[in-house]
Formats: sequence, structure tokens, C-alpha cells
Amino acid sequence: MVLLDRIIAVVNDQVITRRDLDDRMKTVLSQLRQQGTPLPPTEVLEQQVLERMIQSRTQLQFARDTGLRVDDATLDSAIGRIASNNKVSVEELRNLIEKDGLSFAKYREEIRDEIVLVRLREREVESRLQISDSEVDNFLSTLQQQESRSEEFNLSHILVRVPEQASPEQVQDRRARADRALAQIKGGTDFRQIAATVSDAPDAVQGGLMGWREFVQLPTLFADAVKSLKAGEVSGVLRSAAGFHIVRVNDRRGRAENAMVTQTHARHILIKTSELVSENDARDRILKLQERLENKGDFAEIARLQSEDASAARGGDLGWLSPGDTVTEFEKAMDALQPGQISAPVRSQFGWHLIQVIERRSQDMSQQQQRLRARQALREQKAEEAYLEWARQLRDSAFVEIRLEEK
Repeated sequence: MVLLDRIIAVVNDQVITRRDLDDRMKTVLSQLRQQGTPLPPTEVLEQQVLERMIQSRTQLQFARDTGLRVDDATLDSAIGRIASNNKVSVEELRNLIEKDGLSFAKYREEIRDEIVLVRLREREVESRLQISDSEVDNFLSTLQQQESRSEEFNLSHILVRVPEQASPEQVQDRRARADRALAQIKGGTDFRQIAATVSDAPDAVQGGLMGWREFVQLPTLFADAVKSLKAGEVSGVLRSAAGFHIVRVNDRRGRAENAMVTQTHARHILIKTSELVSENDARDRILKLQERLENKGDFAEIARLQSEDASAARGGDLGWLSPGDTVTEFEKAMDALQPGQISAPVRSQFGWHLIQVIERRSQDMSQQQQRLRARQALREQKAEEAYLEWARQLRDSAFVEIRLEEK
């Protein structure tokens, strides 16, 4: 007897099948077992996993409809890095995945989707954030009054999402769900199990683990709640625009202060992607420019003529950069270079870069570093809150029909 697959959810113009959910459940159950998290009831966990699949589908569809793509060359590079980080070759990585009963082709597409989701968040949320000098001034002023400002917190988190324009009955229902979750936690149920069961946050499958965060990086709602909590203690139910939260302090520690910062004097060439310039076209252009540089082309001259960044007029010169001044991909590639070296093409949310390090120095940045850390903290606070709100709006505007209970 052959069991036929069936549709268990419709998300806009796509479907999620029973087999899709079963495959995802295998991965989630494996993660929970590896973490030692007590397993929630299967029916409850299925509902949570399906909801997270729906949220991912809505974002991937939005990315597709707005022209966001990840080509095979970028995907191959990402998988190469994954293999390298695990100290195996790509072929060995393939064998390990297939040994676990998973299709390598499907694994590749899952990695492609993850890259798309990261770039989508960068494009739709993080690249639009602006932090004013007055916000930094106010933040630093408030921070001076906080005894916990130089501490780091290891946190776990539960979010019970409230739909946009929810009715009073819906809000009351979600509040009751958060209250029940808190009561279970205080009654001795493992926080990770409750998070995997009820949380709508992206980290729910990791038991709600947020990891170590500096106090200054925490959203104000969380910072106010955890500053008086000891390791192992849990906040009450907190309310934000996204919904209801519960936060657990797993551990807390002091943070070392260091005023000496390594700065890098760098320049770059940027080729942007757009609706008119595809990912492949931009990458081809940057590869041709890389070839010219390898053939003794003048970096500053090529940057002036070809770069699509405001620094082009200065020959691509970005001046002295401190940690956190640039996006992660750019900074990581720049930090790996020696003075005089030119990077391979680097992809960021802005497009494709070629980076050259001119020189480095150590600088006492006591005051500047304080402002930099404040700006980074504000950006991270805003980014997390803005992403949750953006993802909620996208989910609420989608057509979703769930048929999980049908037989």
C-alpha cells in the first residue's frame, strides 16, 4: 500500500505537504535531542513547526516577487565555507548529509533559502535603519544611570505573537497563552520545552536561546526586565508591539572594558545589484575588475571610474575604519587581509566589493568607542524589533489556509 502525500497548508500561491512537514520535523526533533531539550507533544510541536514554515514561505515568496535571488556560484561558496568550518571537504559533507538520510540537493536548496532570508532581512529592515547623533547622546545619558551597563547576559526568550489589528479577544487569548507558559515554567517545566512548544520567535527550535548579549544591546523592554534578575530567574510576561514575551536569564557576567581599538585604513570598489543589474552581471563585472587589478591596474583609478559607491571620487578610500563601522561580510573579509592585499570579490547587502587594506593602527578610542558601541547597540535593538514587526505584517497580509487537522 502506497500512502499518498497530501496538502496540509496553502500559503499564497504555494502549498506545504505532509511530506514537507515530516522532513522538517525530523530535523527539528534531531536538534532538540542534541540540545537535551525535553520533547513537547508531537501534535503541539507540529503546529509550531508548521507556523514557522509558513512564515519562511511568506518571506521567500516576497523575496522571489521582488527579484531577490542567490545564484549557484554564491551557493557553492557558502557550502564550501560550511564544509571548511566543519573541517571536511564538500564531498565529505555530502556523504555526511546523505548518511543521515537527507538529500544533498534538498540540503543545497535549504542553504540557498537561508541566504535569501538573511539578505531579505538586510535589505528590508537593517539597511533602512537610521541612528541619529541625538539618539546616541540620549542612549549614553540613560546608560550612565544603569548599574548593569557593563554586564553581559545569556538569555532565552519566548514570544507569543499578536497579529496586527488583533481583536481584543485575540489579544486576550494570546495573553492567556503566555500566562500559561509562564505558570508552567515556574512550576518546573523546562524553559526550552515550553519555548519549542509555544514560541513564535525564529529561535524557538533552539529552545528560545538568544545567547550572550551585552546589556546595552538588549531592547529596552528586555533590559529593564533582566537587570534585577539572577541566573536561572525568569521575567514576568512582557508586552511589545510584536506580542507577549518571557525572558530567562541563563547567566550573567561582567564585560571587560578595552579602549584600544585596531583600526584599518581601507578602500574598495563596489558594483551594485538592482532590478536592471542581475546578480550574475554584477559578479561578472567585479571579476573583470579583479582581473585588471591582478594585471597591475591602478586601484584608485579603477575605483574612480567604475565604483558605484560615494567613495569613488576619493579613489574608493573609506578612511580609517573601526570594528563595527562596516557590515559583517565586508569587515570579515577586510580583517583577513594584510596591508597591500586585495580581497577576492565579497558579497554584501550593497552588492559586490573588491577591498584593499592600506594600513592598520592601534588607537585609543575611549570616547569614540563608547559612541560606536552605543550606535551599534541602538542598531541591534531597532533591527530586532523592526524585523519582528516586518515579519508579522508580512505573515498577516498573506493568504494562509491550514489543513493540518484534515485526514
